[in-house]
Amino acid sequence: MRRVTAIPATTAFRQAGPSMEQRKRRVAAYARVSTDLAEQLTSYEAQIRYYTEYIKSRPEWEFVKVYTDEGISGTSIARRDGFQEMMNDALSGKIDLILTKSVSRFARNTVDSLTCVRELKANGVEIYFEKENIWTFDSKGELLITIMSSLAQEESRSISENVKWGIRKRFQEGKPRFPYGSLGYRKGADGNPEIVEEEAEIVRYIFSEFLLGRSISSIAKALTDKGIPTPHGKQKWSIAAVKSMLTAERYTGSFTMQKTFTEDFISKKHVINEGQLPMYHVEDNHPAIISPEMFAAAQDELIRRASDNTKKESADIFASRIICGKCGSFYGRKTWHSTDQYTKRIWQCNGKYRKRDKENRKNHAPKLSDEEIMETAVRGMNKVIADRDRIMRKLTKSLSANQEIDKLLSEKERLSSIMNEMAEKADSILSWNSSTDAGSNPEYAEVKDAFEAAADELGTVESRIMSLRAQSAAYRLVLNALEKHTSQIESFPEDLWISLVDRMVVYSKEDIELILQDGSEIKC
Repeated sequence: MRRVTAIPATTAFRQAGPSMEQRKRRVAAYARVSTDLAEQLTSYEAQIRYYTEYIKSRPEWEFVKVYTDEGISGTSIARRDGFQEMMNDALSGKIDLILTKSVSRFARNTVDSLTCVRELKANGVEIYFEKENIWTFDSKGELLITIMSSLAQEESRSISENVKWGIRKRFQEGKPRFPYGSLGYRKGADGNPEIVEEEAEIVRYIFSEFLLGRSISSIAKALTDKGIPTPHGKQKWSIAAVKSMLTAERYTGSFTMQKTFTEDFISKKHVINEGQLPMYHVEDNHPAIISPEMFAAAQDELIRRASDNTKKESADIFASRIICGKCGSFYGRKTWHSTDQYTKRIWQCNGKYRKRDKENRKNHAPKLSDEEIMETAVRGMNKVIADRDRIMRKLTKSLSANQEIDKLLSEKERLSSIMNEMAEKADSILSWNSSTDAGSNPEYAEVKDAFEAAADELGTVESRIMSLRAQSAAYRLVLNALEKHTSQIESFPEDLWISLVDRMVVYSKEDIELILQDGSEIKC
């Protein structure tokens, strides 16, 4: 028969004598406001002052610090520097107790709240939520925090939905939220955007230089060298900053709203709207700095350059423009005598020294100096200028006669409509036949095939539109260049080289040709 024997607990005998002095409890506080509004900033300052004075007034407590986050949402702890610092200090043993105003000030995300509370509790750190009167070491603490955090999270979700509704309602009414940090505009006395002329000149400079053929990196360097600050007040312009302005539709006085949207209220991640939500376009919303035609030409040129993936962005006017006619490699720059007074810059075929045997070195075009390139380019460009009238008539006729893009855009709209219709039918079929395997449903299969066929055709159409737009952009570059140069040139014009010439192909020093932006070939 099984027997059970109880082993009594061991009770330590307390020795008489003076008790050891108890260590003061190290106490910190956490304060957060979610906006920079004046009334919230007052609350923010009041919280800091209150907790500092309150902790210091308790003789059994030792004041550590009031950790703060200003103008930060409580739906995530990721971007709250003050909160992260407090957690690190608490987990490294610098804090015993944290005071905070309420559960919603601590975190509006249930998962974040419970994770942090449990982590701190496991490391002997208690939290006191003043409004709800919750101590996390209390046995009921976690249950109450779960309930209060869930309520705070639901409140955030509700606020987020209300804000989204308000924004989308304004979009439907054609009332965009204007980004007043944009270069070229400020808020006028009537509350509407007005042009800042000295900044607008910078915008026009960027667009015109880009359409003349200058690289984005070259424009960025020129703006930096001129000492013009960026829209964010920085001294150095980046490629991204210039490209952002080139793609900003607001400079035409128009707006397309809801091009991006917030995926969810907790992560606040912005995603590109690829048809998940409607978009709204409003024209003549505010004064235009550039014409819609100039903006459209810039977008076409961006597409043209993106499709030519053999070229790399560079501020050097000869980079990615000179090609060896024998092996097809680009020429690269090399500096001779860089440390003495006889310094000289030359360009040579990058493929020449990839193979070490001397025989292969003969199968490459010769090196050229800057001076030789410029002299050759002047000869070739003068031939183009001599024939400018015929070339301009031909390009103008090609641009005006090209109706294909309009037809393709109509076809794109038709195919998109078919895809939307098929997608709606598929949703309807699946809704009514949720218990049926979609793959065995002939009606669903037919709709799916129609959707995929339209999608394939749409891809072909979009590719053709991109190609034609790139071609049109190239034609406009040549026209813009020739309009400015009516007579023969004697010295090398950088602007004409950039806007007129796509490539210089070198076979020998006596056999060099220019490939123009429109594809024309000119022997130099």
